[in-house]
Amino acid sequence: MSRSSVDGSIQHLIPLYRPDSGLTISSYRNRALSIRSHKSNKASGSGASNTKRGFSFNSLRGTVQPELSRKLFRLIKSENNLIGAHETAGRERVTIATQLSEWGEQTGDDSISDISDKVGVVLSEMGEQEDTYAHALDDSRAILKTIRNTEKSVQPSRDGKVKIADEIQRLKMKEPESAKLVVLEQELVRAEAENLVAEAQLSNITRQKLKEAYAAEFTATIERAEKQIILAKHGRRLLDLLDDTPVIPGDSRPVYEHSAQARQILNDCEDDLKDWQPEADAYKTPQESRSPSIKGKEKELPFEETAPVQTETKSEAVA
Repeated sequence: MSRSSVDGSIQHLIPLYRPDSGLTISSYRNRALSIRSHKSNKASGSGASNTKRGFSFNSLRGTVQPELSRKLFRLIKSENNLIGAHETAGRERVTIATQLSEWGEQTGDDSISDISDKVGVVLSEMGEQEDTYAHALDDSRAILKTIRNTEKSVQPSRDGKVKIADEIQRLKMKEPESAKLVVLEQELVRAEAENLVAEAQLSNITRQKLKEAYAAEFTATIERAEKQIILAKHGRRLLDLLDDTPVIPGDSRPVYEHSAQARQILNDCEDDLKDWQPEADAYKTPQESRSPSIKGKEKELPFEETAPVQTETKSEAVA
């Protein structure tokens, strides 16, 4: 989730803010400083997540896919399962965050209550990031469908060409003087020409969309990882505010005085997520690099070996 990653998590948490917690929310920020919710909201949320999907004919599509597109169809189907797993992981993370906060509240310890609540906010945002990553994977999966659809459109062209060629061979064995042979051979020429165009289109689309799909997935993976790091680091800052020094039985712990500092850590986390930008790297985008194999081979050759090839090419062009 981009700039709105924290804000999106916060918007649905603001109505759930516990007024008796002693915390205040800055008027200029949208972040919720508590993860705690009412039981009614939890019940409605759990009911929505437990809804079962009805029967769908989509599960039968794999049996009717053309041979050319069958493997990619299975890959795309597996990608859908992966997306669902990330969505489930995100929901479970939010649930765990809520449970952690509610457990901390019932301990009666001000420090544990406050820190567990703030850590719950961080964990909840991690869950939102997981959901955002799932959406990015879905976008990448949609790009792969372009290749699959092109493969499906090319399969009839291949089958038609093979069918005509088989018919010609059959006639040559049974009726070598048949006048139909000339017609079939002309049809074969046309079929081969059509298939040549279709195969070229498939080759171009496959290379372009394969790079585009996984470039998008890797970009989303980097964003998810770097934002998870930001959240984890601020989560550790929150834990540092919790005094875990052992006490002697009968002694009381010092009064917890880090509420304002804990709120500031969440504000810092929000600012860092808002300010996050993808770093410019040395890898070329699919649009910039059109022939990586050729460029790679040229880099492997020393200058002395490449120069004669260029000279020879120019002389042949003049001739």
